[in-house]
Amino acid sequence: MRNLKKAILLVLVLALAVSVFAGCNNNDKEPVENNSEQNNEQEEKVVYNVGLIQLVQHDALDAATQGFRDALTEKLGEDGVNFNFQNAAGDTNTCNTIVNQFVSSGVDLIFANATPALQAAVSATAEIPIVGTSITSYEVALDEDDWANRVTGKNVTGTADLAPLAEQAAMFKELLPDVKTIGLLYCSGEANSQYQVDVVAEELTKLGYTAVKYAFADSNDVAAVTTNACQESDALYIPTDNTVASNAEIVNNITIPANIPVIAGEEGICKGCGIATLSISYYDIGHVAGDMAYDILVNGADPATMEIGYADTLTKEYVPSRMEQFGITPPEDYVAIEE
Repeated sequence: MRNLKKAILLVLVLALAVSVFAGCNNNDKEPVENNSEQNNEQEEKVVYNVGLIQLVQHDALDAATQGFRDALTEKLGEDGVNFNFQNAAGDTNTCNTIVNQFVSSGVDLIFANATPALQAAVSATAEIPIVGTSITSYEVALDEDDWANRVTGKNVTGTADLAPLAEQAAMFKELLPDVKTIGLLYCSGEANSQYQVDVVAEELTKLGYTAVKYAFADSNDVAAVTTNACQESDALYIPTDNTVASNAEIVNNITIPANIPVIAGEEGICKGCGIATLSISYYDIGHVAGDMAYDILVNGADPATMEIGYADTLTKEYVPSRMEQFGITPPEDYVAIEE
C-alpha cells in the first residue's frame, strides 16, 4: 500500500514538472509576439493630410486637380494620403475662408488651383508648404521682384499653364487672315488674364491688327461685355480666364449668332465657345505639381528652392463643327477636339 502511494506521488510530481516546463516555454514566446506587434506599429505607413482648394469647377481646373490627386495617390497609395477638396465657386472671399480652415486644421500641404486660390493660401500661411497650378505667371500673381523662375524665400512652388502667347496671336494670321479688329475678352479681376491680354494685344499690333480690350468685372457682366465686343470686332481672343471658362456657354450663345470666331487660350474654353487654341494639358501640369508635392512631403524638399514647372507639350487644337460653320479648313498640324 505504501509503495502504491509512493508511485502515485511520483506521478503527480512528474505531471507538475511537465506543466511548469510547458508554462515556461509559453512565457518564452510572448515577448516574440509583442516584438512583432511593436514592429508592425513602427512600420505603419504615414498618412499625409493635403488641403485642395480650387477656385471654380470647369474642365481645365478639374483636369489639373485630378492630375495632382493621381500623382500623389500613385506614389503614396490610397491609404497614404487624405485629400480635403474644397471648391471656392469662383469667389475670392471663399478662397480666404477655405485656406484659413486648412491652416487651422494643420494640413501638411496646400494645393492651390488657380491664381486667387494661390494668393489666398500665401496670405494665410508662411509655414505650410503650398503647391500651385493653373497659374499663368507666379511673378505677376505674387508680385515678385528679381524673378528667377522660383518663388524665392517663400513656402511656394508649383506649375504654370502659360502657353506661348506670341504663337497664340499668330494663329489669327494662320486661320483668320482677313480680320481687321480683334477684341480681347477677359475678367479684370484676374491678374493673370490681364497679363495675357496685355502681351497678346502687343503681339497682335505687331502683326498689323487693331487690338481692343474688353474687360468685365465678374460673371454678371459677361453677357453685356461680350455683346459689345462682338458688335465692334471681327474676331475675339480669350485668354486662360477662369470666369470665362465658367461662362463659356453664355459667350458661345452670343458669338455664334453674331458670326464672330473665337481663338482661346486653352482647350476647355475653346471647346465651350472657340474655334481653335494652342493649349497645354492641364492634367499633366497637375500631375507634375503632385510629383513636386511628394518631394516636399516625403523627401523634405524646400518649395523656395524648387523651380516653377511648365507643360512639356503644346497642341494646336480645333473644334470641327465651329471651323466648318466659319468655313475654315484646319491646317494638318491641328488636332480635333472631341465634341
